[in-house]
Order: sequence, then structure tokens, then C-alpha cells
Amino acid sequence: MVDVNVIHLCLTCESFWTDGTEPACVETDHMHQRIERHRHRTSVALPDGTTVVAVSFDDTDPYERSSPPDYGLYLDERWDPPWPHGSVDWPDFGVPVDAELVVASLQDVLDRARAGEVVEVGCLGAHGRTGTALAILAVLAGHPADDAVAWVREHYCERAVETDEQADFVGRAVP
Repeated sequence: MVDVNVIHLCLTCESFWTDGTEPACVETDHMHQRIERHRHRTSVALPDGTTVVAVSFDDTDPYERSSPPDYGLYLDERWDPPWPHGSVDWPDFGVPVDAELVVASLQDVLDRARAGEVVEVGCLGAHGRTGTALAILAVLAGHPADDAVAWVREHYCERAVETDEQADFVGRAVP
């Protein structure tokens, strides 16, 4: 499931409003920007058929689920859910320092999912870090590393893997 919210931002007076509400700024000489914000709660079937759920952090209620996952791996410090979980230190728009730890953590996620557990992987927006993690999971599930970023963009979200550094990390991370 992907929810898309459209937010309008006035860069001049620093006000914002959502689609369908009264504009907070009607000044025609102000610079306005339209931003689409995704909220992911998206099941992703990896190349071997194993399913994981990609999630973004929802400020209003990040832990709302019809049923909680059995385990989560989170790539952003905001996450602290009430269910069993692990975390990886991974800077936004960057790559983690410890590639071995990331691959081991993602292998654990894959093993849990293959054993029938409901597992999720998430960061803040679920595009850069989560997309990169999904690309690594795809490689661990048998997909060629040189095509993993394209695979994630096709099977998950076209915005996945936000930087060249993240794309390069996919090929370097899995031995």
C-alpha cells in the first residue's frame, strides 16, 4: 500500500497546506513548490518469491498496523517500535560505514521471511535507504547485483535508491 499526500509549500513565507484545503499563501509573487509525499506499507516479493514489507515512518502514527510484524529492521533512528526489531546506523542520502553489518542484518531479515515471519524494512521516506536495502535483499535472493537497482525501481518504487553512492553500494556490499 502506498499513500500519496500532496503538500504545497510557500518558500517565501514558509507556510504549507495540503491538497483540498485552503491555501495558506495566495501571494502570486511568492515561490510555491508542490511536493508529493509517499507513505509506504508495501509488500515486496523478492526474486525468489520471499516477501518483505517496505515501510516509511509516518509522523502521525508510525506503529499503526492491522497486525504488527514479527520483526523489523530500521535504518533511521526515529524508529523504536513495540515489536522485536533491529537497527542499522545509516545516514539519510548516504551509505552505512559497516557494509558487513548491513548484509548480515539483511540476511537475517531474509532468513526470517523465508521461515514465514512477517518482516519489514524501513527508514524515513522508504526510498533511499530502504530502496538500497531492498536492492541488496534482491541480490541475496539471487538477482544479479548489476541490475538490482533497476529491479527495485520496477518492482517497488521508481524513487527507490536516491543517490549514485547508494547504487554503487549495492554492488559493493554483497560479496
